Amino acid sequence: MKVVYRMTVFLATLSIALASVLLILHRLYRRPYRDIVEQCGVEPALIYAIMKAESGFDESAVSKSGAIGLMQLMPSTAEFVGVKYALDRQGRTLYDGRYNVTVGCLYVKYLLERFPDERTAVCAYNAGEGNVSAWLRDPTYSDDGVTLQSIPYAETRCYEKKVYHFKKNYQILYQ
Repeated sequence: MKVVYRMTVFLATLSIALASVLLILHRLYRRPYRDIVEQCGVEPALIYAIMKAESGFDESAVSKSGAIGLMQLMPSTAEFVGVKYALDRQGRTLYDGRYNVTVGCLYVKYLLERFPDERTAVCAYNAGEGNVSAWLRDPTYSDDGVTLQSIPYAETRCYEKKVYHFKKNYQILYQ
């Protein structure tokens, strides 16, 4: 009888601990603006991983280079995406989370079309498509002109690893 009681207490304690861990993980791996992210045509885990890596979900984040909001978009990038996808930008700023995520999702979608290899597109999100295009033309960094065998910027190497770490965790937690 004591064994059954102890086992029941142990299992109850374990269940509570696991539920607590899951709650903490869900708070660390948030999914803001799910309606936008899930409709944009890009794997949600990738968008959330980029968002987490870029701003840690801080809608008011501004980088030293001038990137703004959740997806850390440069105003010139937002302008490009707005024109390319005919977005209604009236009265909207990159500090508006819904608008920022919409533009960010569309930009990731554009980069995935421009660079069919997802990791290359992620590098372009960080380092810029001009830099990545130059790397793809350089046999030092790319054997085939499509994928990067090495990434010359340390910041972009770290960024790519961080995004894929977060993406994997999103996939485990939510899929």
